[in-house]
Amino acid sequence: MPTTNADIAAAFEQIADLLELQDANPFRVRAYRNAARVVGELKLDLAAQLAAGKPLPKLPGIGPDLSAKIQEFAATGHLAALDRLRKEVPAGVTDLLQLPGLGPKRVRALYEELHVHTLPQLLRAARDGRIRSLPGFGSKTEERIVAAINQKLGEVKRFKLAVAAQYADALLTHLRAGPGVKQAIAAGSLRRCRDTVGDLDLLVTAADGAAVCRHFASYPDVRDVLQLGDTKASVVLKSGLQVDLRVVPPASYGAALLYFTGSKAHNIRLRNLALDRGLKLNEYGLFKGDRALAGATEEEVYERLKLPWIAPELREDRGEIEAASKGRLPRLIELADLRGDLHVHTNWSDGTASLEAMAQAARAHGLSYLAISEHSRRLTVAHGLDPVRLAKQVHEIERLNPALSGVQLLTGIEVDILDDGALDLPDAALAPLDVVIAAVHSKFNLPRAKQTARILAALENPHVKILAHPLGRLIDQRDPYDVDMPAIVRKCKARGIALELNAHPERLDLTDLHCRMAKDEGALVAINSDAHSVHEFDNLAHGIGQARRGWLEAGDVLNTRPLVALRNWLKR
Repeated sequence: MPTTNADIAAAFEQIADLLELQDANPFRVRAYRNAARVVGELKLDLAAQLAAGKPLPKLPGIGPDLSAKIQEFAATGHLAALDRLRKEVPAGVTDLLQLPGLGPKRVRALYEELHVHTLPQLLRAARDGRIRSLPGFGSKTEERIVAAINQKLGEVKRFKLAVAAQYADALLTHLRAGPGVKQAIAAGSLRRCRDTVGDLDLLVTAADGAAVCRHFASYPDVRDVLQLGDTKASVVLKSGLQVDLRVVPPASYGAALLYFTGSKAHNIRLRNLALDRGLKLNEYGLFKGDRALAGATEEEVYERLKLPWIAPELREDRGEIEAASKGRLPRLIELADLRGDLHVHTNWSDGTASLEAMAQAARAHGLSYLAISEHSRRLTVAHGLDPVRLAKQVHEIERLNPALSGVQLLTGIEVDILDDGALDLPDAALAPLDVVIAAVHSKFNLPRAKQTARILAALENPHVKILAHPLGRLIDQRDPYDVDMPAIVRKCKARGIALELNAHPERLDLTDLHCRMAKDEGALVAINSDAHSVHEFDNLAHGIGQARRGWLEAGDVLNTRPLVALRNWLKR
């Protein structure tokens, strides 16, 4: 894949940042920074030089090791050393480097002293007054960090994915009834399945763009019309959600869909690839001079750039282009890969439907097994089960299973993790169950060390098979609790415990970054609906989107296994 000097320099700069985060030898760090500066300022195209069979010129401060890395990057589009370092640093830490005034030394201090590695964790530490106590920070620095994070996280009001999808579906139905509309689709962050959406980007093909735009602006839920033209229009719905429409000819549909799906970082990489080949890529197509080479479909645009089609969920410039260029894109999990759901509730606790009704609904959604995982007794507000009621439910499930067709119920419990890491029910009550899910439902504000120790202790219980909603977040309602996720993921891997990706749209917990972390560490993920009614199995689709953003394949997910294989895993 063609590589620019800027690409090489950026890779060296990232290596320097990550080495400095690890407190590596300062001379080694300095060597990479110097190399980044030298290569970045060099006018000679090093990759082109190598491609022509010519040796690298002698460059100041760049010896045999760095020269070899330049050759590696020019040939492959990535560096093995950088890949290794990325795996050694928790996902999210590099996001801290994007904040003004936080260089690697300060980020390292925050990571080592306060154990923060995400923006929400850093914000919590600042609000708790823990940053000012570190040498070289102080209260003013803490205030600036809060302001920078708030600006980064709160620039745009965002809507939960499920909510935005509902607005989009209704608008697309309206548009498809418009004059001469051939194709209508939602692009943007909704198509990439981000857990929240800032605005909607809708794309339409039609002969009369002006008529379509007028029809769009006539939508009854429109509060304000910001722009109304012949090929584009923007409105604000009564909810405050902004919606942007573009009308394009069929010949540009694929290029426009690619452009408006994003992400911006992914699009920049593609445009640079096009430029390296003497081409121009924009929302109208891929061009050689004035001649259009591709544009009707996304596939043909990627093909002309010598890449396979990349799924929208991966388009975040997190290594997908490098993987595509080497034929190593994951075969992402699909909804049809799920064989069962391992976390649902019935009217035995805080659900709304009976055991049999939930089983029938699961079967209607193409599932062949369902684990009933009520709350345990401590969660009295949810009418949690004590050992006696749990035993009665187990008996009822055993009685019901022979009468069920096409689906089997598994016995289980979502047992509370107590403050000290013990579980809410005794081992004698847990032992007969097929699935034990451990969950934090209280004391969300424990200090990081205590919260982590609490969960790690619970994971030592031999009956635990799944860790529920590992971050405890409720989107826009409750921040994730402060916990050492790398330690949690590695403990789950070591103990043979699956991390739940709770697909409820209020949670979507694990995050995409932590799904990727689990995959990299070899820990299994269980995608569960957390359904409390027969309608909530639709949540699984949102979980699949989140899993795909985390590069998960079917083999990374526990409940893609047939029932026999699942039972074998549970009995280990």
